[in-house]
Amino acid sequence: MPSLWGLAGRRHHGGLPSPLDGEDSAPGAAAQSGLMIGRITGTLAEKSPPQILVDVGGVGYEVDVPMSTFYNLPGLGERVTLLTHFVVREDAQLLYGFLTQEERATFRELVKISGVGPRTALSILSGLSVADLSQAVSRQEAGRLVKVPGIGKKTAERLLLELKGKLGPDLALPAAAAASDAQADIAQALVALGYNERDANAALKALPPGVAVSEGIKLALKALSR
Repeated sequence: MPSLWGLAGRRHHGGLPSPLDGEDSAPGAAAQSGLMIGRITGTLAEKSPPQILVDVGGVGYEVDVPMSTFYNLPGLGERVTLLTHFVVREDAQLLYGFLTQEERATFRELVKISGVGPRTALSILSGLSVADLSQAVSRQEAGRLVKVPGIGKKTAERLLLELKGKLGPDLALPAAAAASDAQADIAQALVALGYNERDANAALKALPPGVAVSEGIKLALKALSR
């Protein structure tokens, strides 16, 4: 029976077990049913940028992540939840992971563009935050995109043109309007506990300014339990 360790970038005979219910599926069930793997939760076993290994019930999933996600991952041995984008090719089954809905949504918009594959999309999200990319698109600033390795002037201009109006108004806010580091830590903790990002963000808005991470988590959990 083939090993399930090491899914990304390798051929896996027999399909993927679904990590959503924490149990092994029958061989080939995921691939044959067309099941999309939208989220995984497990123990962070290895970190080797841009790839990580998440242990889900004894099954190791190799997941490629942008550096914007990598830098905010918990420590090894800790629990992590990632939103995922699952790609099935003739020679491989690939899993890409993101800590936020905005990152995954932006990744999906990027790979829709002709000539932009998952690797290029990860490079863009590693070089620019979602807010910075959206701002660059809004202002049509090709100069910010050409700083990303592998992105030339013509590609940058095409990306700006095709992404215009597709990243959403909320993502065009300047970086200064992003959540503080403490708020980001609180939001990450809530997502790791199983809350969706919308509920986590709603709970953050109710927190007092400058609240510490530990206290903020307690207050957010209290608000979410009502």
